[in-house]
Amino acid sequence: MPQTLDLFPIGNCAVSALIDRSGRFVWACAPRVDSDPVFSALLSDADPASGEARGLWDVVVDGAVSVEQAYLRNTPILRTEITDADGAKIEIIDFAPRYQQFGRIFRPTAFIRLIRPVAGTARITVRLRPTAQWGARSAEKTSGSNHIRYLCSDLTMRLSTSCPVSHILEERAFRLEQPIALFLGPDEGFEADIRSTCDRMLTETTVYWMTWVRGLAIPLEWQSAVIRAAITLKLCVHEETGAIVAALTTSIPEHADSGRNWDYRYCWLRDAYYVVQALNRLGAVDILENYLGYLRNIVDRAAGGHIQPLFGVGFEPQLTERLAPDLPGYRGMGPVRIGNQAFEHQQHDVYGQIVLSTTQAFFDERLLRPATIADFEALEPVGERAFQLHDTPDASLWEFRGRANVHTYSAVMCWAACDRLGNAAEKLGLTQRAAFWNGRAAKVRATIDESAWNAGLGRFAATFGGDELDASLLQLVDLRFICANDPRNIATVAAVEEGLRKGSYLLRYAIPDDFGEPKTAFNICTFWLIEAMHLAGRGEEARALFEDMLARRTAAGLLSEDIGFSDGELWGNYPQTYSLVGLINCAVLLSRPWTSVR
Repeated sequence: MPQTLDLFPIGNCAVSALIDRSGRFVWACAPRVDSDPVFSALLSDADPASGEARGLWDVVVDGAVSVEQAYLRNTPILRTEITDADGAKIEIIDFAPRYQQFGRIFRPTAFIRLIRPVAGTARITVRLRPTAQWGARSAEKTSGSNHIRYLCSDLTMRLSTSCPVSHILEERAFRLEQPIALFLGPDEGFEADIRSTCDRMLTETTVYWMTWVRGLAIPLEWQSAVIRAAITLKLCVHEETGAIVAALTTSIPEHADSGRNWDYRYCWLRDAYYVVQALNRLGAVDILENYLGYLRNIVDRAAGGHIQPLFGVGFEPQLTERLAPDLPGYRGMGPVRIGNQAFEHQQHDVYGQIVLSTTQAFFDERLLRPATIADFEALEPVGERAFQLHDTPDASLWEFRGRANVHTYSAVMCWAACDRLGNAAEKLGLTQRAAFWNGRAAKVRATIDESAWNAGLGRFAATFGGDELDASLLQLVDLRFICANDPRNIATVAAVEEGLRKGSYLLRYAIPDDFGEPKTAFNICTFWLIEAMHLAGRGEEARALFEDMLARRTAAGLLSEDIGFSDGELWGNYPQTYSLVGLINCAVLLSRPWTSVR
């Protein structure tokens, strides 16, 4: 049975896990999202149902005939119901605890599984098989009367349980006659009644998430899709530092046997900007505030110099790329990569994304920590770098590894950095600095208008002096560089759609790159096309294409990075924050207003 991306994430903004359609944990890294995987079966080619499979946490029901799964409403708490051939049923509740305790958020490095009989008496086997050293071996274990310790690579995890420990150690089948609780967490004694404590944690975690969702300003239409996307974006936050990772996985290929297998478990400043922008539209300013603390630390460390496009969740600058030889990869399609060489790239759009992420803090009165003059002064060197680099070559937002050009998107982001600094200066009453940055923005705009516009083709090009197309040209309106009804934009959108659209989907670019020609579409680009259609007055087309994209989601209501042209199969790392951002933005843009029903 090959792996699929039809997976349900759970998490608590400290750790996360992916659970497959049989109720197995197949992916989880601990103690951080970028750590060695404790559960690594997603990147193994072994059938997870086989006796040889490892890197999973399974609850096997003898004679199982059906499995039903759904999240508890407005939470990332998963309920799996398994029925056997005799009609006996069990339910499994999977979650990571998260709630307010002692004046702070309690979010331990822990997963809880509650296994309960629902009807009849099923026989179950619990297979808990964590791995170490990137799948090289099974984690060593020791045990006590009510616990098992697993010596993983980056931490030792302890299973505390109300289930007989020998049942789990020996993977013995037994009758499920009463509820059992399993708490896999830090190597500490569990000084409380396990079942009642885990039940309490479930209640408090449910209340936390439902309360958080209640504070969202969601659109009238597609509410469940937007709520699920927003919850999952929050799961991609490493709350301790404020970092936001691009995805929870590494090395899911962009298409079959492509070699385009990247590690996305890091904080790209570009992706994080799009995440906070989307969540701001829903009023979730808690994530923005936490991320701004992460950004301030990055800016301080740069001291006015080069800022790389991504960092580790603990601000780590070195993300040296290496291979994990003991994991064959998703469906055996290696390599499995750890780290990402893009940290060495020059990607000049990052300076704009830093300023744009911070701009709201100068204007938003809701924030606990509004931006100050000192924050503005710390951002000015970032704007200065943007101005200096706006017309110099970089690797682009698509992170080309084998060529460099002056990319229009990067230049426009540099313009946005100068432009928004002008806005912030005006808000702070810094008249001279406002004039300075508005002047800088005007100079960059003039350069873009001259160098990115291809007069012969009558449209903007992806590179200065070039004729290439790429989907990021659709972002010129969102960045306020150009108006939707500007003839230059209309011509550019038409060219992008003609040159990059494949059926319902949009490519990033159509030219060969370091790995040949793309064979899948990039989901965020299709959402950008939907936005452009709507702004061009093609509302019904935009809605139809949006509904088509919603139909491509997994059972969990989520999307990965890429999608196949012909079969709609999902590829690339999962869940992909870019894709969920696109879903939220389009739903907000296309939805009928609340005033239409109240």
